[in-house]
Amino acid sequence: MALDAPDTPSSLPHRHLLDLSAYSAGDIRLILDTAREFRSVLDRPIKKVPTLQGTTVANMFFEPSTRTKLSFGLAARRLSAETISFSKSGSSVKKGETLRDTAENILAMKCDMVVIRHSSPGAPHYLARVTDAVLVNAGDGAHAHPTQALLDVLTMSEHVDTFNGLHVSIVGDITHSRVARSNIQALTTLGAEVTVCGPRTMIPPGIQHLGVHVTHRLEDALDRSDIVMALRIQLERQDEGLFPSLREYHDRFGITSDHMEAHPDLLVMHPGPVNRGVELAHDVVDHERAIILSQVTNGVAVRMAVLYLLAPGRSAGLNG
Repeated sequence: MALDAPDTPSSLPHRHLLDLSAYSAGDIRLILDTAREFRSVLDRPIKKVPTLQGTTVANMFFEPSTRTKLSFGLAARRLSAETISFSKSGSSVKKGETLRDTAENILAMKCDMVVIRHSSPGAPHYLARVTDAVLVNAGDGAHAHPTQALLDVLTMSEHVDTFNGLHVSIVGDITHSRVARSNIQALTTLGAEVTVCGPRTMIPPGIQHLGVHVTHRLEDALDRSDIVMALRIQLERQDEGLFPSLREYHDRFGITSDHMEAHPDLLVMHPGPVNRGVELAHDVVDHERAIILSQVTNGVAVRMAVLYLLAPGRSAGLNG
């Protein structure tokens, strides 16, 4: 699918991917177009190209991760890059080593690119200022998760003809969600209309300034939606209870089979991991119009595209 406009650049005018605030619609389209080419590579018997042979990617994860960490690691290996993996558990961080020192020691091993996840908002931006490596943000606190948003819009593009006028609702814990923020940036840049929905305690004040609609009624959000994205309730990021119980949350904001029946064209997404019976009813997770596993598959292709487009000194084409 061509995404609405012909002015797609041939290369990214960016050194890093820290968030999507500086990325234009053309930049996003270039990443998506490149990801589609890599998506076809993943369907081959040999799912590997020599594109980044000689490049070393360091995956630094200071927070727990399954999908994102595995996806970035697989993406780098599919591009024939060498990888090293760091996790906070068992590292020198436990001994008091600073983030900068940890990064500089890893880069002293001659790494070219750093993929970082950190609980502190702005950690990737800080490293981009104090180190020479290319930085890719794999999630920083409640601030940004740009590759998640890119894989989400890639997945949407497989089901719609245009983002102009597309209605997407994001439901759940907006306040603590880096996924919501990055998706709002990507979707509004591409021309989609975005509604955020959740309890009043989970909607940050002033979010309307990001160009989104706000509602506290799930039915209102679904009535205007072509696609709905349910967010995981992030209890680990909440300092206090923001709703009476998980059961009450599901009763008011959980998407059920009744909603799917009432909205026969609605597509359902979730960045994972899903709390079955909370954000989505069990049967909705497995519904034919739930495209959650497509998001996971597209995550590898998008991260291949990002690493490829940002890699320093890249000379080989997509197929080597």
